[in-house]
Amino acid sequence: MSDSKPTVLFICQHNAGRSQLGAALLEHLAGDRFTATSAGLSPADHVNDAVAASVGELGVDITSMVPRAVTETDLDEADIVVLMKPGLRLPSTPRGEVLEWSFPNPEAWDLDAVRPLREAVTEKIQSTILTR
Repeated sequence: MSDSKPTVLFICQHNAGRSQLGAALLEHLAGDRFTATSAGLSPADHVNDAVAASVGELGVDITSMVPRAVTETDLDEADIVVLMKPGLRLPSTPRGEVLEWSFPNPEAWDLDAVRPLREAVTEKIQSTILTR
Protein backbone atom coordinates (compact mmCIF):
# COMPACT_ATOMS: atom_id res chain seq x y z
CA MET A 1 0.00 0.00 0.00
CA SER A 2 1.13 3.52 -0.68
CA ASP A 3 2.04 6.13 1.93
CA SER A 4 -1.28 7.91 1.41
CA LYS A 5 -4.40 6.40 2.90
CA PRO A 6 -5.33 3.12 1.22
CA THR A 7 -8.37 2.85 -1.00
CA VAL A 8 -10.73 -0.05 -0.33
CA LEU A 9 -13.19 -0.91 -3.10
CA PHE A 10 -16.21 -3.04 -2.16
CA ILE A 11 -17.85 -4.88 -5.06
CA CYS A 12 -21.08 -6.87 -5.29
CA GLN A 13 -23.48 -7.66 -8.10
CA HIS A 14 -25.79 -4.64 -8.00
CA ASN A 15 -23.94 -2.09 -5.82
CA ALA A 16 -27.19 -1.63 -3.91
CA GLY A 17 -26.72 -3.68 -0.75
CA ARG A 18 -23.56 -5.51 0.31
CA SER A 19 -20.97 -3.25 -1.31
CA GLN A 20 -22.73 -0.07 -0.20
CA LEU A 21 -22.94 -1.53 3.31
CA GLY A 22 -19.23 -2.40 3.33
CA ALA A 23 -18.11 1.03 2.14
CA ALA A 24 -20.39 2.87 4.56
CA LEU A 25 -19.28 0.75 7.51
CA LEU A 26 -15.57 1.09 6.71
CA GLU A 27 -15.93 4.85 6.45
CA HIS A 28 -17.86 4.90 9.75
CA LEU A 29 -15.43 2.62 11.61
CA ALA A 30 -12.11 3.83 10.22
CA GLY A 31 -12.65 7.56 10.08
CA ASP A 32 -10.07 8.99 7.70
CA ARG A 33 -7.66 6.02 7.78
CA PHE A 34 -9.04 4.60 4.51
CA THR A 35 -10.85 5.79 1.41
CA ALA A 36 -13.92 3.58 0.95
CA THR A 37 -15.67 3.17 -2.39
CA SER A 38 -18.13 0.71 -3.86
CA ALA A 39 -19.32 -0.50 -7.24
CA GLY A 40 -21.20 -3.37 -8.87
CA LEU A 41 -21.18 -5.53 -11.94
CA SER A 42 -24.75 -4.75 -12.98
CA PRO A 43 -25.87 -1.72 -10.94
CA ALA A 44 -29.38 -1.47 -9.56
CA ASP A 45 -31.50 1.67 -9.85
CA HIS A 46 -31.10 2.69 -6.21
CA VAL A 47 -29.55 1.67 -2.89
CA ASN A 48 -31.48 -0.96 -0.92
CA ASP A 49 -33.78 0.89 1.49
CA ALA A 50 -33.26 -1.58 4.35
CA VAL A 51 -29.46 -1.38 3.98
CA ALA A 52 -29.65 2.42 4.00
CA ALA A 53 -31.86 2.30 7.11
CA SER A 54 -29.47 -0.09 8.86
CA VAL A 55 -26.48 2.23 8.51
CA GLY A 56 -28.76 5.19 9.20
CA GLU A 57 -29.17 3.72 12.68
CA LEU A 58 -25.42 4.33 13.10
CA GLY A 59 -25.72 7.93 11.93
CA VAL A 60 -24.48 7.20 8.39
CA ASP A 61 -26.60 8.51 5.52
CA ILE A 62 -26.22 6.64 2.22
CA THR A 63 -29.66 7.46 0.85
CA SER A 64 -28.16 9.77 -1.78
CA MET A 65 -25.68 7.16 -3.05
CA VAL A 66 -26.26 5.93 -6.59
CA PRO A 67 -25.26 2.40 -7.61
CA ARG A 68 -22.58 2.40 -10.29
CA ALA A 69 -20.63 -0.05 -12.41
CA VAL A 70 -17.10 -1.05 -11.49
CA THR A 71 -14.50 0.26 -13.94
CA GLU A 72 -10.98 -0.79 -14.87
CA THR A 73 -9.81 2.48 -13.29
CA ASP A 74 -11.49 1.50 -10.00
CA LEU A 75 -9.67 -1.81 -10.06
CA ASP A 76 -6.35 -0.18 -10.91
CA GLU A 77 -6.59 2.46 -8.18
CA ALA A 78 -7.79 0.28 -5.28
CA ASP A 79 -5.24 -0.97 -2.77
CA ILE A 80 -7.74 -3.56 -1.50
CA VAL A 81 -10.65 -4.98 -3.50
CA VAL A 82 -13.31 -6.71 -1.41
CA LEU A 83 -15.60 -9.03 -3.32
CA MET A 84 -18.72 -9.33 -1.18
CA LYS A 85 -19.58 -12.52 -3.09
CA PRO A 86 -16.86 -14.99 -4.09
CA GLY A 87 -16.21 -15.61 -7.76
CA LEU A 88 -17.43 -12.32 -9.19
CA ARG A 89 -16.09 -11.82 -12.72
CA LEU A 90 -14.38 -8.45 -12.89
CA PRO A 91 -13.75 -6.41 -16.05
CA SER A 92 -9.98 -6.48 -15.43
CA THR A 93 -7.42 -7.78 -12.94
CA PRO A 94 -7.21 -5.63 -9.80
CA ARG A 95 -3.84 -4.09 -8.99
CA GLY A 96 -4.30 -4.41 -5.23
CA GLU A 97 -4.97 -7.24 -2.86
CA VAL A 98 -8.26 -9.10 -3.43
CA LEU A 99 -10.34 -10.32 -0.49
CA GLU A 100 -13.28 -12.62 -1.19
CA TRP A 101 -16.00 -12.48 1.44
CA SER A 102 -19.23 -14.42 1.33
CA PHE A 103 -22.30 -12.47 2.39
CA PRO A 104 -25.90 -13.14 1.28
CA ASN A 105 -27.68 -10.69 -0.98
CA PRO A 106 -30.11 -8.62 1.14
CA GLU A 107 -32.12 -7.59 -1.93
CA ALA A 108 -35.55 -8.55 -0.54
CA TRP A 109 -34.77 -8.20 3.16
CA ASP A 110 -36.38 -5.88 5.68
CA LEU A 111 -34.48 -3.85 8.29
CA ASP A 112 -34.69 -6.58 10.95
CA ALA A 113 -33.07 -9.05 8.56
CA VAL A 114 -30.33 -6.61 7.51
CA ARG A 115 -29.16 -5.78 11.05
CA PRO A 116 -27.35 -9.14 11.56
CA LEU A 117 -25.71 -8.70 8.14
CA ARG A 118 -24.57 -5.21 9.15
CA GLU A 119 -23.04 -6.69 12.32
CA ALA A 120 -21.34 -9.52 10.41
CA VAL A 121 -19.83 -7.10 7.88
CA THR A 122 -18.70 -4.85 10.76
CA GLU A 123 -16.90 -7.77 12.40
CA LYS A 124 -15.24 -8.77 9.12
CA ILE A 125 -14.02 -5.20 8.50
CA GLN A 126 -12.68 -4.98 12.05
CA SER A 127 -10.83 -8.29 11.82
CA THR A 128 -9.42 -8.03 8.29
CA ILE A 129 -9.06 -4.38 7.29
CA LEU A 130 -8.81 -2.30 10.45
CA THR A 131 -6.05 -4.53 11.81
CA ARG A 132 -3.66 -3.40 9.03
